[in-house]
Amino acid sequence: MPAFDTLLIANRGEIACRVIRTARALGLRTVAVHSQADAHALHVQLADLAVPIGPAPARESYLRIDRLIEACRASGAQAVHPGYGFLSESAEFSRACREAGLTFIGPAPEAIEALGNKAAAKQLAQRIGVPCLPGYSGPRQSADTLVAEARRVGAPLMIKAAAGGGGRGMRRCDDVADEPALRALLEAARSEATASFGNGDLLLERLLERARHVEVQVFGDLHGNYVHLGERDCSTQRRNQKILEEAPAPGVGESLRAALGEAAIRLAREVGYVGAGTVEFLMEPDGSIHFLEMNTRLQVEHPVTEAVTGLDLVEWQLRVAQGEPLPLSQDQVRFEGHAIEARVCAEDPWAGFAPQSGDILAWELPQLQGVRVDHGLAERAVVPAHYDSMIAKVIAHGTDREQARQRLVTALGGTTLLGITHNREYLIDCLCARPFVDADLSTRWLDHSAGQWSAPTPDSRWFAAACATSLMHAGVAHGALANWSSSGPRTLPYTLSVGGKEYPLSVRTLDAARFEIAGDGWKHEIVCEPPRGIEYRLAIDNLGMRVRAQVDLAGGWLDAFGVAAAFLDFTHVPPRREHAGASGRVASTMHGLVVDVAVKPGDTVTRGQRLLSIEAMKMEHQILASIDGTVAELSVGAGQQVAPGRLLVSIEPAATSQDQAK
Repeated sequence: MPAFDTLLIANRGEIACRVIRTARALGLRTVAVHSQADAHALHVQLADLAVPIGPAPARESYLRIDRLIEACRASGAQAVHPGYGFLSESAEFSRACREAGLTFIGPAPEAIEALGNKAAAKQLAQRIGVPCLPGYSGPRQSADTLVAEARRVGAPLMIKAAAGGGGRGMRRCDDVADEPALRALLEAARSEATASFGNGDLLLERLLERARHVEVQVFGDLHGNYVHLGERDCSTQRRNQKILEEAPAPGVGESLRAALGEAAIRLAREVGYVGAGTVEFLMEPDGSIHFLEMNTRLQVEHPVTEAVTGLDLVEWQLRVAQGEPLPLSQDQVRFEGHAIEARVCAEDPWAGFAPQSGDILAWELPQLQGVRVDHGLAERAVVPAHYDSMIAKVIAHGTDREQARQRLVTALGGTTLLGITHNREYLIDCLCARPFVDADLSTRWLDHSAGQWSAPTPDSRWFAAACATSLMHAGVAHGALANWSSSGPRTLPYTLSVGGKEYPLSVRTLDAARFEIAGDGWKHEIVCEPPRGIEYRLAIDNLGMRVRAQVDLAGGWLDAFGVAAAFLDFTHVPPRREHAGASGRVASTMHGLVVDVAVKPGDTVTRGQRLLSIEAMKMEHQILASIDGTVAELSVGAGQQVAPGRLLVSIEPAATSQDQAK
């Protein structure tokens, strides 16, 4: 039987911290690995030992099998937990661990090869009678073959990467008769799959317009025992990436749960699967199920299963890997209540979900009944540009779905992250949208609904609070509060910039920490106490409240009244004039790598035309022309790193008929 006392976690961030927590509770010694970008990360601080494994890019660190094996040798680790992402579904990594005499916390490489590859898994499912959607998953991968098979399957069609997951390497096709467009989609999917997983093989699948994404948590041990731990609904997706997950799946009764579990276990048993795995299905409104794929690892959303079962799935993984039998039989598994998880990500939902990176200046996470937060945030946390954008997971458990939903909304409202743009308000919109409240779900509901939402805009109280916290910071920092109170009331102009727009305000200092702040058509009297950390206690028009802010003399970040945003203090800065060609200046909204450029200076472009592509947070993002016109300047080339605000392309607007007449 395999046995170990030292565990290396071949991952980073939240999941590495999660594994360390359980491993230490079981008395295991823990080893963290880290890239140069993660040298001060929380998982490094929590582990007993830490081993550097290379530069920031994952392909030079977290994806280097040789360096991970060497880290085990250097630290004395006898076992490796891969977490999720990176090498967690790599048969090559599992095999390398076995050949090095290490215990891989997951299935054998043969099981990963049979089930971790979507095409191989679909062929296996069809062979043993697990229902699948019409499609093509064969070995012939030429473009001509895929075009012919796409026409046979028909539209709407989903093109998928055979390897990997996370929505990468996926494209939708609505017209298989348009061969140039179809070939372009196939090539784009293949390119992204190759970049993400090192494997450009594709499969084709008939797309269901109205279906739910339901997945089953399964476990197997070395003694041939198998159980399922119920199902999760992951239908709330954007661009095929999960946003909210819940357990149990709404509307799934005992008989359907049993059918889903039986199909999932049948797949696992067929390959002698050991450890945790998730079998994913599409479910039609009539309850018909179709096998999608199997994730041969722990899932990001495993906490909702833990919440409703009361079990620690990482503990199960570690005990099974030690040779112990599964702790429970199927008839001993119990489910209680409902749980929902939200993924808090460093991205701008109102700018095409552009990934964000940089320093988190301050953070506070909720501590509420029925709420759990999994995160990897150190005291001075940094979100690197090189990895997935998820910052934390907030999980709420309740006696029923509505209580869990309300608790999660409250918990997200109490989550503060200052210094970086994130998706908190978007998540709250999702949870409060009528389709989610009514559990009227499908994998397309979010795409259909989100167009009705818009970014929350600061109201007059937000501007007053921003101005007051900025004044308080300046007063405390320079000892000016006493001077203000002794010099009597005075009025001064104040200018704040939010979202690139300047707002002229008027401030009347009444005494130390009491101000009258006015803007365009509004006026508030505000009393502001000196801060306690990032918390400011305010009274706005005699209504007491607390806001959170991180402020310096140039401005800061304010989280108040449902808006978390940056502001700049332009009070002493001369008014700026906009560049005449601003409408045609296309700037990066993210940190990333320019992977290709589709235009050159002098090219005529139309609004919406692709100019170039940027790879960020492991995904490829298309940068489009903002106006019709001519490319006047191209500021970047393929292979170049860019940061938010970097000018990419400058477009000279097309001349109007009026201009031409002149």
